[in-house]
Amino acid sequence: MVAVLLPRHAEDERVSRLYNRRTGMEEHRMARIAYADDSNPDPEFQKLAAQIKEERGGRMLNLYKMLLNSPPVAQGWLNLLTAVRKKTVLKGRYRELTILLVAIINGAEYERTAHVPYAKQEGLSDEQVESLYAWKTATCYTEVDRAVLAYTEAMTQDVHVTDATFAAVSKHFDQREMTELTALVAAYNLVSRFLEALAIDPEPPKR
Repeated sequence: MVAVLLPRHAEDERVSRLYNRRTGMEEHRMARIAYADDSNPDPEFQKLAAQIKEERGGRMLNLYKMLLNSPPVAQGWLNLLTAVRKKTVLKGRYRELTILLVAIINGAEYERTAHVPYAKQEGLSDEQVESLYAWKTATCYTEVDRAVLAYTEAMTQDVHVTDATFAAVSKHFDQREMTELTALVAAYNLVSRFLEALAIDPEPPKR
């Protein structure tokens, strides 16, 4: 597998590990279990499949094809992820910074690739998207961005968050926003772990 070239500022060992953490894995592999059969005639199954397509841009993503192996889990997952992405007051900029960093730390390329377009829609520049691999030394983020990224990294890598890290981020957000940010980090760690454990296939490019 070809290693990804590092950006100019990304020279330390940690950044190199984040860029190339999957070099020991197959370049591509099929999902570890079969996707659900979306021709299942059960009315409740078809109703849920239609809801998924409606809430996910008209497509049945591979992630949801896999989740539909257990319709109750798929329904709960859809409700949670729709809530944390589309029904919160947390600004989209912070939402997408959070999701991308979770994906990078966890080596979840499916997740990262899926959210780069959303990040750009929320106003993040190419530099800000690329520099997430070395956000601690990058100069393109605001004070609030950096507090959000530090909180996201702590929750994802360490689970436990220090008082200092929490204080640095919570001064910028009210109780609702902190609840939403925390749920967001937790939810997208769930996503990346599910994707990677089952080796869910990347989505084909949109036509």
